[in-house]
Amino acid sequence: MTDTTPSITAYWDAAAAGFDEEPDHGLRAEETRVAWEERLRSWMPAEPADVLDLGCGTGSLSLLLARAGHRVTGVDLAPRMVERARGKVGSAGLAARFVVGDAAVPPTGPQEFDAVLSRHLVWTLPDPEAALREWVARLRPGGRLVLVEGRWGDVRKEKEKDQGADGPYAPGVAESLPWNGGIRADDLADAVRPLVAALRIEPLSGDPRLWGGPVADERYALIAETPSQVP
Repeated sequence: MTDTTPSITAYWDAAAAGFDEEPDHGLRAEETRVAWEERLRSWMPAEPADVLDLGCGTGSLSLLLARAGHRVTGVDLAPRMVERARGKVGSAGLAARFVVGDAAVPPTGPQEFDAVLSRHLVWTLPDPEAALREWVARLRPGGRLVLVEGRWGDVRKEKEKDQGADGPYAPGVAESLPWNGGIRADDLADAVRPLVAALRIEPLSGDPRLWGGPVADERYALIAETPSQVP
């Protein structure tokens, strides 16, 4: 936790009510939901696995993972996000564990996971490289780290300018974040590569189904695997 945590928590708590209005957040359109189901199926282990969904928001991806048979733990800093995630998964008759806490240091105790997933999270973190080390440490040997990220800083700034917005969080908080506006695939790969055995980048900008329409910025998934044996 940092001294900016209350501001960040308040921002995302306030955003919870309308969060699912974004096509790739709520996954309300069948085409969008199916597109994410397909991607998750290709990224996750084939057999039911222990999956840690970091920055789970309202639980849309957690729901898809649980529906696929995985044992899901979701973590989010915002209590109202977690409340909605619990309701969403419970209403579907499925089970998942949701915890309120800092996704950078997940409060999941000594448990290890077969896969760690985060989507559009690293730009919000005060120390994203420390978080990456923490996430890899939560993986079992041969585990999988899946980061769905992008670089949309210029697009976001134009949108905020058009809307007369000052940007997220309290004044000055976003500007202090090392990866504010996202991070390019090559740069994120450079940060992750020393921590894992192998990684690949999967471009996502060209699949409009994922986003509810075409996008002009860089979006991708980084899929990495830890060594299958502990040295």
